[in-house]
Amino acid sequence: MSEKYLGESIKKLGFGLMRLPMLGEEIDIEQTKKMVDSFMSKGFTYFDTAYVYIGGKSEVALGEAVVDRYPRDSFQCATKLPIWDLKDRSDMERIFQESLDRAHLDYYDFYLLHALGKESAEKSEKLGAWEFLKELKEQGKAKHIGFSFHDSADVLEDILSKHPEAEFVQLQINYADWDSDGVQSRKCYEVARKYGKSVIIMEPVKGGALATMTPEVQEIFKKADPNASVASWAVRYCASLEGLITVLSGMSDEAQMNDNLNYMESFKPLDESEQKVVAQVVEVLKNLPTIPCTACKYCVDGCPQKINIPGVFSAMNQLTLYGDEKRAKGHYSNATKDGGKAGECIQCGACQGHCPQHLEIIELLKDAAEKLG
Repeated sequence: MSEKYLGESIKKLGFGLMRLPMLGEEIDIEQTKKMVDSFMSKGFTYFDTAYVYIGGKSEVALGEAVVDRYPRDSFQCATKLPIWDLKDRSDMERIFQESLDRAHLDYYDFYLLHALGKESAEKSEKLGAWEFLKELKEQGKAKHIGFSFHDSADVLEDILSKHPEAEFVQLQINYADWDSDGVQSRKCYEVARKYGKSVIIMEPVKGGALATMTPEVQEIFKKADPNASVASWAVRYCASLEGLITVLSGMSDEAQMNDNLNYMESFKPLDESEQKVVAQVVEVLKNLPTIPCTACKYCVDGCPQKINIPGVFSAMNQLTLYGDEKRAKGHYSNATKDGGKAGECIQCGACQGHCPQHLEIIELLKDAAEKLG
């Protein structure tokens, strides 16, 4: 299903380039090309990256796997301006030009202020970031301008009320966070629609957490549809909402790509009975004390101890979901082999200010150190 928003005809699945397949420290560009080819062959055309993804290598991969290999009018691509890295106007100009150069582009279809929240929105005002985006649009270097968002619905309303020039907003939405007090998926979505903004959805599978569920949850989904993957329920839930440009999925291998394509090529919104199945799963999840980390890795860059915080939290969730200490400790050992252990946290707090989920990372690392070593 392809609908037209902002004059663009885009199918309901977008390729998020934050979790690309890796070969050591480098992106596996050949596997990425195969994934892109599969994606494009089914009529999907939207690619999402950011200046900071994979240390800047994601934009390079966009250029090599997509831009250099397909006609420019056959796809749409988006990237983002990291407000936290800006000191002045010259930084904006330099970063945007780097984003163009890395990806071998003359313009971006969608250009976003990255991960706005209360503090970053205030900083963007002081730096004149919105004026910069408007100029890019006037110059034809960005066809559409907007922002990705990680904060409360009240903050979102404040931004949208001040900036009618924002054509769209990228929101973190999934069925587990729809009514959560922290992420506020439903409230943020309703604010965006109130202001008539088109929505791009990120984290529909919650960083992969909604793809690997407890046996109880898997059984609920399999009973409803034996042929559907657990992840497919999460993506279809999001794609069933109105006013969407697309739903981003950060695919890491060809198996994930093929699974997404299988059910999204001929997408059907969840029907009433399927919505009830998801509601049943949400009730089960409410009783599980998992850590709501999406593995965005924003916390990792500033950590002086080089702790793989998302990896640690993933191991903790393995322990919670499956109760298998051996499995969880193996996951933890692998996640921390190239950096610090949870117990090596010096409580500097550099991580917590960058967490879109507003997690109490220091306390959670203490708990992980006690349970996993």
